[in-house]
This record gives sequence, C-alpha cells and structure tokens, in this order.
Amino acid sequence: MRINEPQPKSGTAGFLRRRSALPMWADLCWRVALVFGLIGVVLLLHWVGRDGLKDNYDNHISFIDVLYFTTVTVTTVGYGDIVPVTPEARLFESIFVTPIRLFVWLIFLGTAYNLFFRNILYRWRMARIQADLHNHIIVTGFGTSGQEAVHELLARGTDPREIVVIDGSEKALDLAETMGCNVLCGDSTRDKTLKDVAIHRARSMIVSAGRDDTSILITLTARHLAPRLPISIVVRNEDNELPARQAGATTVINPVSFAGLLLAGSTSGKHLADYMADLAASGGRVKLNERMVLPDEIGGPLSAIKTGLGVRIYRNDRPIGFWEADAARLQTGDVIIEIAEGDKPAMLFEKD
Repeated sequence: MRINEPQPKSGTAGFLRRRSALPMWADLCWRVALVFGLIGVVLLLHWVGRDGLKDNYDNHISFIDVLYFTTVTVTTVGYGDIVPVTPEARLFESIFVTPIRLFVWLIFLGTAYNLFFRNILYRWRMARIQADLHNHIIVTGFGTSGQEAVHELLARGTDPREIVVIDGSEKALDLAETMGCNVLCGDSTRDKTLKDVAIHRARSMIVSAGRDDTSILITLTARHLAPRLPISIVVRNEDNELPARQAGATTVINPVSFAGLLLAGSTSGKHLADYMADLAASGGRVKLNERMVLPDEIGGPLSAIKTGLGVRIYRNDRPIGFWEADAARLQTGDVIIEIAEGDKPAMLFEKD
C-alpha cells in the first residue's frame, strides 16, 4: 500500500516508468500548446475546404464562421447552425475532426486528473492509510540492512501491513511494496515525513539510512517527535555508536562489530558462530524471544519458565543475568529474554 502517490504503482506493474523531466508548469504549457496546435490544423483545413460548409444563418462562410465552426466541432458535436453539406466535408469531419475531438478531450481529462483529481485521490488514500497505522513498525532506509530486517520481520510473523518503509529510491520502494508493506517516498530527516507515517503511534523504528550521519539525524528527528519510541539504528563506524545513543537510539547495531564477534567466536569453537547465527535468525532450530513476564510466573525464578530457557531479565531497563540473585524471583513488569525452540531446522551453513 503506497502512501506517497505522485508515482501510482497499482495497475502499472510491468511498464517501464521514469519520472518526468518536465516541471508541472512546463507540462501544462506543452498540453495547452498541443491543444491549440490541433485546433489550428483543423481551422486551416476547414478554411481551405470552406466551400463544403453551409451557414444556415446567412448562407455566407466567413473566417469568423470557420473559426466558430472549428472550435465548436473540436470541443462538441456542433449546434447545427453551420453544417458540412458536401460528401468531402462530411468525410473530413468523420475521419479527421472526430479523432482530434476525442484526443483533445483526453488531453483535458488527463490534465484535470494530473492537476486536481489525482491530488484529491492521493490525499484521500493517504488519510485512509494513516488512519490504519497503529502499533506499526517504521523502517527508514531500504538498502541491504533494511531489506534483511523486513524479511526477518515477515519471517517472524509480522503482518506486512504493519510495516512502513521510507526511502527516496523508487526501485527500493517497488521492492518493499511487492512484499506487501506500506511505502512512503520521502526524506526521513524531515518532521513532516515522519508525521505522515504516524510516528507517534508506532511501536518501534528501524533506522538504516546507509550513512551514519544521516541515520543519526533521522534518530534525532524521530526522538523529538516520539520521546518513548524504541529506535534501533545501524551504524558502520564504531566511533558513531556513542553519538547514536546520545541522539536517542534505544539499540545501536554495528554490523562490522557483529561480524567480528562471529569471526572471533569461530576461532574458539567451530560451532559458536553457527549457533549465534542460528539464534539470531527466525528460521533456525532455536530463536531468541523477548516478552513480558506472565502472571503465573510472577514470584517464581527465571529458571522455572516453561516457554523456553530464560537467559536475562530487564527490570526497569536494568539487565539481570540468569545467575544473579535477582533472577530468583520474577516481578510484575519484568521483561524476559529467552531461548525458545525454533520454527524449523535451519541450514545456515549449507554446503554445495
């Protein structure tokens, strides 16, 4: 479902599209010039063949009469005061003027749609989509990391209608739209763009703009608009992890550092990297879950939960390991991190 609609996608799959190089005023002038050019051609031909016309008012065909007849026949079917009487004139009206009349009307209708009706339709559709956006996930930037994040969200069972992708690339948005996501073509560093996707009603936000400075600026803008929104940001440079947190990011992920952890882990044991990748992916034999403590678990130890292997508690945003004394008694409001059984066996390191 597309939120920003200067480029309607529905019904245009398979067509080669390109943004028009002409500004709106130039496009409008070109259309007007084409209409007047067509009328001029018909006027000239009517004047040359004026002997085939009859004026029922004074039986005299002047240039004003030809001009009047031309404008009337091009825009309507005529009033009958001036009519073609010879076979040649009637044939000319049938096979030449009638197609031009239809073409001129198509130009008028197309211009009206582009300038007025499409804008009204766009606003109406956008308002409907915005009204449905509640507890959704915003993904800003649909490059490699953003695409992988959305694929993983979908694999974990997230409804694609609960995902909004913001990007400035039409190619990226087309891909996100084929996945069923809502898409918005815009600049995520602007307040208006984030307000258009109802950031104040979102449940989380993923920032992967491709550049650390842009991602941090997006985070600052989002934090200003939604002070309590969980924001996950991808940074490529280790030096930018602290500025990203200071900008308001809840979670900062450095893919380079994570890859280093996997590589380092593989030197200590050949199965460590396999298990970590298995744990991070939704399609593995095991998966990592985060959930709120259940009512019947309150008062019991973390080790007694039945849904998985409890490894950590977050209590008032403070991490508590499973070995710590505070993990012996779960409390209301605790957030549990657990390792649970995966949905299906994974072949993460399948060999050819």
